[in-house]
Amino acid sequence: MLTLTQALVDQIVAHARKDHPDEACGVVAGPAGSDRPERFIPMLNAAMSPTFYEFDSGDLLKLYREMDDRDEEPVVIYHSHTATEAYPSRTDISYANEPGAHYVLVSTADTDGAGEFQFRSFRIVEGEVTEEEVQVVEAY
Repeated sequence: MLTLTQALVDQIVAHARKDHPDEACGVVAGPAGSDRPERFIPMLNAAMSPTFYEFDSGDLLKLYREMDDRDEEPVVIYHSHTATEAYPSRTDISYANEPGAHYVLVSTADTDGAGEFQFRSFRIVEGEVTEEEVQVVEAY
C-alpha cells in the first residue's frame, strides 16, 4: 500500500493539470529505507509529448546525486496519461527500473465516468504490474 499526504496528492494532480495536454512526470523522494514519500520534485518531460514521458538524463543524474547526498531514495515515481486510463503502458513497464518505488499514474482523461482524474499506484518489478491501494492521510 502507498500512504501519502493529501498535500502530495494535490501537488501531483496540480502538476498533471498544469502540463496537460503533455504528460507530466516527477518524483517524490523520501528517507532511504522509509517507504515514506516526503519531498515533491516535479520534473520536466523532455519528450514534451501527450503520449510519452522521458526524464532529461542530466536532470535525472542531478536528482539522483542530490537524493544520495540527502540519504533519500525515489519513493514515488509519477507521471500522467492524457488520453488513456491511469494504467502503465508497455513503455512505462519497460522503463520501470526502481523495484522499490511506487509508480503513480494520474489520468487527465475521463475514461471511466468516475470524474476528470484517476490517481492510481502500482508496483512494477521485472515487468510484472501489481496495483496497490492508495491511502491518503493529512500528515505522517
